[in-house]
Amino acid sequence: MTRSTVLVALDTEKTGPVARDQLARICERLGAEGHEVVRARGADDALALTQSRADLSVAVVSWDLDAPEAVLKALMGRFTKLPVFLVTTAASVDDLPLWVSQVISGYVWLLEDTPDFIAGRIGVAARRYLDGLLPPFFRELRRFDDAHEYSWHTPAHAGGVAFLKSPVGRAFYDYYGERLFRTDLSISVGELGSLFEHSGPIGDAERNAARVFGADLTYFVLHGDSTADRIACHASIATDELVLVDRNCHKAIYHGLTLTGGRPVYLVPTRNGYGLMGPVPPAAMREDAVAARVDRSPFTASAAGRRPVYAVITNSTYDGLCYDAVRVAELLGATVPRLHLDEAWFAYARFHPIYARRYGMSVDAAALPDDVRPTVFSTQSTHKLLAAMSQSSMVHVKNSPRSPVDHRQFNETFMMHATTSPMYPMIAGLDVAAAMMDGPDGRWLTDEAITEAIRFRQAVARIGRRIREAADRPDWFFGTWQPTEVTDPATGEVHAFLDAPLDLLRTEPSCWVLAPGAAWHGFAGMEDGFCLLDPVKVTITCPGVNAAGEVSDPGIPARILTMYLETRGIVVEKTDAYTCLILFSMGITKGKWGTLLDAMLDFKALYDANAPLAEVLPDLVRAHPGQYARLTLPDLAARMHAQLGRSDLTGLLDEAFTHPTPAVLTPAQAYQRLIRGGTEPVRLADIAGRTAATMVVTTPPGIPVLMPGESTGEAGGPVLRYLRALEAFDREFPGFPSETHGVTRSTAGDYHITCLR
Repeated sequence: MTRSTVLVALDTEKTGPVARDQLARICERLGAEGHEVVRARGADDALALTQSRADLSVAVVSWDLDAPEAVLKALMGRFTKLPVFLVTTAASVDDLPLWVSQVISGYVWLLEDTPDFIAGRIGVAARRYLDGLLPPFFRELRRFDDAHEYSWHTPAHAGGVAFLKSPVGRAFYDYYGERLFRTDLSISVGELGSLFEHSGPIGDAERNAARVFGADLTYFVLHGDSTADRIACHASIATDELVLVDRNCHKAIYHGLTLTGGRPVYLVPTRNGYGLMGPVPPAAMREDAVAARVDRSPFTASAAGRRPVYAVITNSTYDGLCYDAVRVAELLGATVPRLHLDEAWFAYARFHPIYARRYGMSVDAAALPDDVRPTVFSTQSTHKLLAAMSQSSMVHVKNSPRSPVDHRQFNETFMMHATTSPMYPMIAGLDVAAAMMDGPDGRWLTDEAITEAIRFRQAVARIGRRIREAADRPDWFFGTWQPTEVTDPATGEVHAFLDAPLDLLRTEPSCWVLAPGAAWHGFAGMEDGFCLLDPVKVTITCPGVNAAGEVSDPGIPARILTMYLETRGIVVEKTDAYTCLILFSMGITKGKWGTLLDAMLDFKALYDANAPLAEVLPDLVRAHPGQYARLTLPDLAARMHAQLGRSDLTGLLDEAFTHPTPAVLTPAQAYQRLIRGGTEPVRLADIAGRTAATMVVTTPPGIPVLMPGESTGEAGGPVLRYLRALEAFDREFPGFPSETHGVTRSTAGDYHITCLR
């Protein structure tokens, strides 16, 4: 049984000695029954405990508190169905606001009942709350574990016992603890249901998740969003059918095309001067624009029909750009009957009004009529920004009569990719992740992440202003990417972002919309309201370039900053030429982002002091003394900034990604050549005019620059010039290599790419 925690919010200074003694006896009795009692003697204490104690199972709040209504509203906004007892006097009950009577579970009169009776009522309410708190699968898994049954089935460690028979096994067992192994069970445990049949508690958990996420159907996937993407593609695309594919797609979508034999027709996103990938413009999604792109595709002539059957769009993008999903469905629904929104990084969107209309499951019959609305898939990497174990993901489906998902047919595909040995703690984690977002909890958790992200953004901007106003040191500092000004739609008042009210920024979507032509974002072709910057995905900008691509001095490439941050134990999500990305998940704290801010200030101090590189990045200097031993931190930044400017890496990045090379073969056709040995590694210097056999993905930005079956293009073409610029950068700055999947490097630093013979 989970230990219950009782919040008692009552100012004993306002009560007489008899009431104080009665309250003490009630708390003593609760403690004797196994309840933990936490006391708040004022509204501020009660509000702090409400925010910090997720383990509250019942609250006792006095109406004589200094701000009782604020405490009650905070409890209702933080917890789902938490029992709350109001301590009051008989004379004041009729004077209470009506909403108070509707939300509380009952009244407590300290002097009219015995301490045992009052403590008993509170304890029963706490136990009922805890009994109803657990979601379907996790509840049944706990019951099974509590039964202490012998294991006669796989896995062979038999509840962890096998590990106890080996010294190294015992170390492993002690590290993780018995409960993990006792709940690592076999599919043979029928009472827990089947992941393949979606029956029993597992099926109940998936149906509960569908309710929470607003889906018609939900499937738990235990091999990450990559597998979820492949399942959705494999269940919808037949051989040689045309598919609209966002060029800003995860490599798993390519794998889906390889499995199905689908023929991609790419939708090309925009880019800005930072090198950040933007959205596919709405004009490119219109029926006539799609038809023209299909007509130009080399895959159309021999395709199974001239109309695409499926479209895949990344939402939100890695950098936090979120589409108006209803508008996307309206535009692409004119062409395709099924729309797949890869929402790997966006599972929390349904739980906060700032993201209204911006997630796949919002595309329902109320948003679009059935004759226009496509069936929508949303694939979510639940573990990325919700609370689940690694590899835990979900596929959500919102059906449309145009092309509904038949569960039996879809499940055949699901079973091709699922394992017959699912890990039950992972299923429990998905079940709990959904339950955590149910009701007020989901709004509260998401709002906290948004709020902390905004506080960090404003703190960075305000420090930059203080540095400029002090005029006692070089006036540069880092920035964060967002609008410079926001408008309060209720009053029309315009605020500088750094001074805007927190409540405005955390509740008003228009503050984050990419307005057409706005200089701060640098993307062309926007439609008002079409795209929004997600506040929780924070891009830190470094001096040297702006959103328009204009270069300035001094320049501090982001790779130098992120290498320094790593020496401080801070690892960012992604690093581009002059930006790096950090994610404000539900696990963020002020201490965590305050530590990052302190490190950024320390970097500035070291740069301004012309610190020797051996002091700032000692491991780098030890590994490459010939290149770096004599340099200072500003020296390295200046050299790298100059090299990036000479090579025009950001400009080449834009050109390479917005002008893909021609396709020769489909991904599936190229793969058949690959597995039969019809390939060879080719040096980048000799690769012009060849056909890529594998995907080439550069990180940053983590998006394919070459797809299997595409021509590498001419020697002077944008793709090869971009790859040569990366190769030259790697040679000049060892220790700062570009992460490029599909490329191998020789000892001399030459790039080699696998091509068809």
